Amino acid sequence: MDLRGVFHLQGWLLIFLGGAMLIPLPFSFYYQAGDWAALSLSAGITSVTGLIMTRRTRLTRDVRVREGFAIVTFGWLMASMFGALPFMLSGATASYTDAFFETISGFTTTGATIFADVEALPRGVLFWRSLTHWLGGMGIILLSLAILPFLGVGGMQLYKAEVPGPIADKLTPRVTETAKILWAVYILLSAAETVLLMMGGLDLFDALCQTFGTMATGGFSTKNASIAAFPSPFVQWVLIVFMALAGANFSLHYRVVQRGWRVYREDREFLVYVAILAGASVLIYLLTAMPTGQHSELAVRNAVFQVVSVQTTTGFITVDYELWPFAGQLLLLLLMFVGGSGGSTAGGMKVLRLYLLGKFVLAELNRLLHPHAIIPVRVRQHTIPREVVTNVLGFSVLYIVIFALGTLAIAMMGYDMPTSFGAVAATLGNVGPGLGDVGAVDNYGAFSAAGKWLLAFFMLLGRLELYTVLILFMPAYWRR
Repeated sequence: MDLRGVFHLQGWLLIFLGGAMLIPLPFSFYYQAGDWAALSLSAGITSVTGLIMTRRTRLTRDVRVREGFAIVTFGWLMASMFGALPFMLSGATASYTDAFFETISGFTTTGATIFADVEALPRGVLFWRSLTHWLGGMGIILLSLAILPFLGVGGMQLYKAEVPGPIADKLTPRVTETAKILWAVYILLSAAETVLLMMGGLDLFDALCQTFGTMATGGFSTKNASIAAFPSPFVQWVLIVFMALAGANFSLHYRVVQRGWRVYREDREFLVYVAILAGASVLIYLLTAMPTGQHSELAVRNAVFQVVSVQTTTGFITVDYELWPFAGQLLLLLLMFVGGSGGSTAGGMKVLRLYLLGKFVLAELNRLLHPHAIIPVRVRQHTIPREVVTNVLGFSVLYIVIFALGTLAIAMMGYDMPTSFGAVAATLGNVGPGLGDVGAVDNYGAFSAAGKWLLAFFMLLGRLELYTVLILFMPAYWRR
């Protein structure tokens, strides 16, 4: 393990992070928020620390598999540790635990918050809170790959360790070019959404912050009522469309630009993803509209919005879904496990994994009828290697086991079952709002310090998809 090389790259990451902390300064000055000093000091501390790390260490060889896992996991931890400084130095949080929880929730695009009144935060810090979403959405390591040319050699290890999904799409032979393409698509979609939201009546500050939460499928809003504070049908339908796009594979969007709309029709994962969104929306509409008889555009919009928001793990809220029938709440909980597509900014288990599991089960049933037949699992006209299917099976079992043990651990801290169940599902799936005391109109502020640190760990596990983090706990990983 080349630890000097690992920390050398952490230093570059901190330098970038320090520069990003200066981005909210114009809003701080414009709104006379008074938090410019906290942001500037945080940027200085972070950048100087990064500079010292780059000077005291060096990259002695190409990034290998072992270093790749360490660089990605430590990188996300370092970003969250230093990204918490603006919250602490501005006085927005009373403890470092709260500041770290809010920051890792932002970077992992979870959207779980400890703030009961986000509108009371200074505008600069509030913008930084949303910016952590946008940086973490496409991936802070992926951004480094796009910017730092010397990461290109061995960068595929970092790409595989950070990009969500069982199969990492490589759009070009060079991973740095793939990173640039994905970030370009991400930026273009973000710009388009910002313009549309401003056309819908939002000012630049609110439009950017809601865009950051949408494209990263994060869910941090600038309002206490979340998106319910923007009742415009135009604004909410724009958010629905871009949440759905963010929950789909970004490589697919790039291929659409190259080859046309037929790419969407030919991609089985995308079709399953859309089918789940459509089917769940219809069910929620029937469950919520039928008992009240309110068959209106608003009822349709609320049903579609919450389904898209929860399945893409964005976590924006327009209605208190805990007032819905139990069947509707249970359906939303199941969607938290499904998540978005592989290669998207969404969390959850991913549609591609569930699709592969379904194909695998069908193949096994056919094999029972025809023991000597060779029945491969195919996706996108490609035969999926056996090791990928095995990886998906292992991931799915591990995900459920961690969810069960996490729920038990939170319950042992004294929380009721709906809260324990909802909090773990929402943090491990990077959704944000859950059930019980962490429902649609609640927050995580009342959790104990131990509970917050445990849930923060679940956020990191969910964002880096279990293996990248858990492999560091294996003694064999550290042996020569």
